Amino acid sequence: MVIVGGIRSIARVTSALVPLMALLYVSMGLVVIAANFEKIPWAISTIVVGAFSPQGVTGGMLAVLVLGFRRAAFSNEAGIGSAAVAHAAVRTDEPITEGYVALLEPFIDTVVICTLTGLLITVSVYDPSVPPGEISGVELTSAALASVVSWFPVPLAVVVALFAFSTMISWSYYGLSGWLYLFGRTRGARLTYLWIFCASIVVGCTTQLQAVLDFSDALVFAMALANVLGLYVLAPVVKGDLERYEREVLR
Repeated sequence: MVIVGGIRSIARVTSALVPLMALLYVSMGLVVIAANFEKIPWAISTIVVGAFSPQGVTGGMLAVLVLGFRRAAFSNEAGIGSAAVAHAAVRTDEPITEGYVALLEPFIDTVVICTLTGLLITVSVYDPSVPPGEISGVELTSAALASVVSWFPVPLAVVVALFAFSTMISWSYYGLSGWLYLFGRTRGARLTYLWIFCASIVVGCTTQLQAVLDFSDALVFAMALANVLGLYVLAPVVKGDLERYEREVLR
């Protein structure tokens, strides 16, 4: 119903869900970190040493770098051109101001949320003397939260569900914008896309997870190639608008 309702419906729902799930997750993470406050210096040191140790650099740097780029694209969408569709729907007299807003996304998603997650796991369940276990991803985060408060995995599951829901409805609008650009802004084209998208959700939920991730990674990589090329072409235009904005508005 949210997807069929269009951009206004999507904006109303995501503007309520995203701050709620972010605050809930950050609050739980800070509780666990505070409970293990004495381990924070050790955790930071472990993360830095592990990232730049000879073993880490020579043995896994390339693989971790590739995996990091893939997951970062899903985390903050920086560089793949999707978030620009949402920002372009904003009504403003100065588009450059929306660019400043867009700069906050990678900072909040990656620097704040991902750093919080890294510290959360390291201070609670990480043990350098124990080989990596079978759990990873959200299961590892859930175990870290449960190490301090046993019922924290329940609100975490709610946060994950809200994240998945908000991501689906946001990306439905991204795809719809491209679809209408290609096939015309008609009611038939819009309804055809929405039916295809909603059917794809069902297919994705019933497909093996690794296959979905591999397919998504391949398409996101293709998006990034086209978008980065467009960024280079449009860079002089953006630079000119930025200089005009700083000269006429900020001074």
